[in-house]
Amino acid sequence: MQRIFVAGGTGFVGRNVVRALLARGFLVRCLVRPGSEAALKGFESIDRVPGDALEPGALVSCAAGCAAVVNLIGIIRERPSRGVTFERIHVQATLNLLAVAREAGVKRFVQMSALGTRPDAASAYHRTKWKAEEAIRHSDTDWTIFRPSIIFGPGDEFVSTLAGLIRRSPVVPVLGDGQYRLQPIAVEQVAEGFAQALRERQSIGRTYDVGGPDAFRFVELLDAIGAAMGRPRVRKLPVPLGPVKLATRALEWLPLYPITSDQIAMLQAESLGDPSLFFHDLHITPEPLAPGLARMLRSS
Repeated sequence: MQRIFVAGGTGFVGRNVVRALLARGFLVRCLVRPGSEAALKGFESIDRVPGDALEPGALVSCAAGCAAVVNLIGIIRERPSRGVTFERIHVQATLNLLAVAREAGVKRFVQMSALGTRPDAASAYHRTKWKAEEAIRHSDTDWTIFRPSIIFGPGDEFVSTLAGLIRRSPVVPVLGDGQYRLQPIAVEQVAEGFAQALRERQSIGRTYDVGGPDAFRFVELLDAIGAAMGRPRVRKLPVPLGPVKLATRALEWLPLYPITSDQIAMLQAESLGDPSLFFHDLHITPEPLAPGLARMLRSS
């Protein structure tokens, strides 16, 4: 059986990827930062390696003997006072893991990126994801890159938040006109893609757009979530973007402020792609949004 070294396995997507790998007969060795051990409760069969991708000195021996490195490390919000920045987490951690793979003799490398990634993107999130991609493309690894849209499932930070607002509030605030589009995909399908890529050689050297079969305007997504919760009508309150942007620039440094300028830029840029190659190459049947939401909200 092949052993896979997973970085970022304690996160929302990471736990699902670990589960998918185990279900397909892989052995898993997970990098675990001190303090995040509880996130892998219930995964008794995996190896746990204490460490940090930003301090990779001791990781070469941990990756030795593995068939692949899977990098799922990422953040959606910076905390500069703690050294948590897009440049360090997206770029430097990827460079470190590429170096670990090279020194450990691991040829296969699978990377989580994001839809909208490009060198001239409006958001620093997407620009640093692009820099990480470029490092991988110029490496000597057999690489595969996944670029997902919004990923939803129990424990996510987007659809779960919206569902909570719909559940608690008679009116849901909407930034701007809510016409910006997203292509949500269930976390189980994303995880299946990672596991399948390690079996399919045709995935080597490919960058996959990863999204659901249909795009939804943000206001339509709210209605779809409401319908899955038995709320046929979700009342919405448009909030003009101009004042929100001004307030965000002044207040986003506060830990409890709910949004950042970078996240607003990402919403406006939309999150769309063509996932047909992802589904075709990796033999995954696209799941429409409604059943995925129903499954998620039943378990939450």
